[in-house]
Amino acid sequence: MNINMTYIGLGMILFMIVTIIVTYLLGKRKTQNAGWAAFVGFLTAFVPPIALLYMIVLVMKKDVDAESKV
Repeated sequence: MNINMTYIGLGMILFMIVTIIVTYLLGKRKTQNAGWAAFVGFLTAFVPPIALLYMIVLVMKKDVDAESKV
């Protein structure tokens, strides 16, 4: 079976989109600045193992209190 390079590129783009969405949603709950969390998620999405480690770090982090976001 021959995998076309187009499918690999589409898979990478899909992974990047999912990474950005997941890091933004986690950043909203776990950090005070979700935009920066999503930006770092975008940068790490170019190297998938680092992106997965970054998402694991965000999942393990404690939630930020709702009052401290104000």
